[in-house]
Amino acid sequence: MRLAALLLAAGLAAGCAGMDAAMRTATSYASSKGLISESQAESLNKSETALRRGSQEISESEEYYIGRAVSAQILARYKPLDDARLNAYLQAVLQTVAGASDRPDTYRGYHVQVLDTDEVNAMSAPGGFVFVTKGLLKRVRSEDELACVLAHEVAHVSKKHGLKTIKASRLTQAFAILGTEAAKSYTPDQVARLTASFAGAIDDVVNDLVTKGYSRDKEYEADRFAAEYARAAGYDPDGLKSFLSRLESEPGAGGLFKTHPSPASRLARLGDLSAPPGYRRSSVRDRRFAAAMRF
Repeated sequence: MRLAALLLAAGLAAGCAGMDAAMRTATSYASSKGLISESQAESLNKSETALRRGSQEISESEEYYIGRAVSAQILARYKPLDDARLNAYLQAVLQTVAGASDRPDTYRGYHVQVLDTDEVNAMSAPGGFVFVTKGLLKRVRSEDELACVLAHEVAHVSKKHGLKTIKASRLTQAFAILGTEAAKSYTPDQVARLTASFAGAIDDVVNDLVTKGYSRDKEYEADRFAAEYARAAGYDPDGLKSFLSRLESEPGAGGLFKTHPSPASRLARLGDLSAPPGYRRSSVRDRRFAAAMRF
């Protein structure tokens, strides 16, 4: 393994631009001299690719699987609400505001699930997984307000706020090594440490979503883009302000009240919001909202 380390170091010393060529030249030479086998050379080249990619953007498929892992932890903490009609309605509104966002598509699309808890909360995992609690839905009074709440979660996904909590720490280390053929050469203890690194990265996201919350700047940014997305989708962005005003007048514990800035501070940052041109309150939307909220 010392030779492997030296070869990797040679690749890293060449810098990102020349790393691939330098690494392949070094492994080819070592293989031709019988210092390493052809399979070892191939594994080292794959390790180099993973190391180089670890400093770059996480791919959309990787983001999706991170989101699935995060979602599994959320669903282990909260029971999903078994109401296909309500979930389908929220999915339709979510798709509408996501389609008007600056990231209308993710690797496998946006998905929403209602959580069977009276806690007032909404969360989104990387890749487009959105969760809304029954307690929050009971505080929403119109489809415009609901669209703004969902647009806030779409903004977190679009701006990759979840990934940014871990991208510069444990996750890059895990992706640099996990899944490569070179892992065949690692000891069980090394593999265990790498697996723990990935699991820790997932815990980082869950902790931000459920326990600690995103930074104030990220929440204010999500509010700002939520208003833009809702307006672009034909909803009144002022629905975000009316929802936040209700939270301000009816404070609670936990959930949004624990992980987000105060409703008053969020309202102050939003300023004046204008409805889309020609906007009129829709009786069709009102009826379908009222029908869906009978749970």
